[in-house]
Formats: sequence, C-alpha cells, structure tokens
Amino acid sequence: MSGAAQDGSAGAGPAPGSGPGAATDTDFFVRFWGVRGSVACPSPETVRYGGNTSALEIRAGGRILLFDAGTGIRYLGRTLAKEAPLDVDLFLTHTHFDHVCGLPFFGPFFDPRNRFRLHAGHLAPERDLRYVLSEMMMAPLFPVPLEIFGARLSFHDFTCGDVLTPYPDITVRTAALNHPDRATGYRVEFGGRAICYVTDTEHVAGKPDRNILELIEGADIAIYDAMYTDAEHGCRIGWGHSTWQEGARLCTAAGVRTYVVFHHDPDHDDDFMDGVAREVAEVCPGAVVAREGLVLRP
Repeated sequence: MSGAAQDGSAGAGPAPGSGPGAATDTDFFVRFWGVRGSVACPSPETVRYGGNTSALEIRAGGRILLFDAGTGIRYLGRTLAKEAPLDVDLFLTHTHFDHVCGLPFFGPFFDPRNRFRLHAGHLAPERDLRYVLSEMMMAPLFPVPLEIFGARLSFHDFTCGDVLTPYPDITVRTAALNHPDRATGYRVEFGGRAICYVTDTEHVAGKPDRNILELIEGADIAIYDAMYTDAEHGCRIGWGHSTWQEGARLCTAAGVRTYVVFHHDPDHDDDFMDGVAREVAEVCPGAVVAREGLVLRP
C-alpha cells in the first residue's frame, strides 16, 4: 500500500498550492478541516491532529465538493469566502449533531452571491433534509431560523446506492453504512482516480462489510471511521463506529492505495494518535492518520 501525495499541517488553514486560483483542470485533492467524532475537543492535548468535528473539502478540476459540516466547516468558510461567488455541492453522511453543527456558523451561507446544493441519502421519507436542518435551527435550540441565510440553498434527498453526477466529469457513488439513524458512504471519481469517504459505520467482527468493500474497491484514497481500537470496540458495540484495525483490513482487502484513519475519539489525545500512527504504519505502509490542514492528492 503506497501513500498519496501529502501537503499541509495541523491547524485548519489554507494549504500551499490549493488556495484561490491554484486549481487546474486536472487537480484532484481532499483537504481535512475537521477530523474528530462526537464532540469538538480543542485543547493543548489535541493541537497536532486537531479538535474539530468532521468537515472535508474535495476539489476536482476546480469544482468544490464539501463533505459533512461539523465544527471544522467554520474555518473552511473563512477560506471559501475569498472565492465568492461560489457554486458548491455539500454532501452529508448523516445529520447527527457533530456532522451538521457547523452549518449555522458557515460564513458563505450568509453571502447572497453564493449558491449551495445540499445532499443527503440517509433520511426516512417522512423527514427530508430541509426539515431536519430547520428543526435544528429552531427556538429554543437556536436563536435564528434556517431562513437567515442569504445564499441560494437547495436541498436534494437521494436513496443510498444512487449514483450521482453533480458535474459531467465527476461521479459520486453512494452506499449505505451501519449507523444509528442511517448514514451514507461516498466515492468521488474524477479523471480516473477515486477518493472515498466512509464514516460513520460499525463493523461486525469477522464479517467484512460488503457494501464498503464494493465502494472502496481499488480506490486511491479511502477515509474510514476509525474511532476506536479493536480492544475498545468490544464495550462500545451498538454505538455506530469502527476501528482503525478494521479499516486496515478493509482497505487491504479492497486494494486501496492510501488508507486514512479518521473520526478520532475526542478522548484520544495527540500522544494516543501518534501511537495509532505508528501501529497502522506497520500494518498498512503508507497509511495516514488524518489531521486538520492535511491535503492528500491521489
């Protein structure tokens, strides 16, 4: 397993060569703005890997695709604001709070020059995406409603397993994940390369998830919910998350080029994550532990 090209460092900020005007017609990369699960945990003990919850930016030939909207999306918004007017697709794995709580603080949503298409494939027929986000931004939980945003927002619910084509040269494949209230995994294909985003999901010991194996088969980069270790998982069954060891097993079986450990437990500080990095490197040479600011190119 060889590694993808890397750039960037801890701390959510622009990476060299990927700012406004830097993209080319063939450039394809993922940048991490939030890598934690469950709850944001910024502290001196998490500064190297970061303490924000899930938020990813993928650029494909100059197009912008965002994945999840945890607290990390607030910092992403500061960078994107410099590129207005924006025309962006945002894909949600699911709407648990740690994956959507950054939306009310995402600056580009307040700019009327911008347009965003929000996608989700996990919701039951009686609850569409607009309804769920409106409920989140409702008194007494939040002081202003969804309608406060000045940007043009549209909401697109799909069925897990659908193949989406946000642009003629970009394909987004989807698969159902094993998570309370359901979740969606994504595979972004562009220019003969593929980046997969698979979080939140729980594995069954000894039974590799066929949905995931099919989704990540031969991918250049696979970002996986590695919240726990195998030793921790036994007393957390039913919580909806997996382990870095299971991610390694899946990526090895699927022939993934670069496995990315993601969705770190908020109780796993930098020293703990350094230990995970050492262990996963022994099992999957070229594997990467996600950190804020990291950029990976297939």
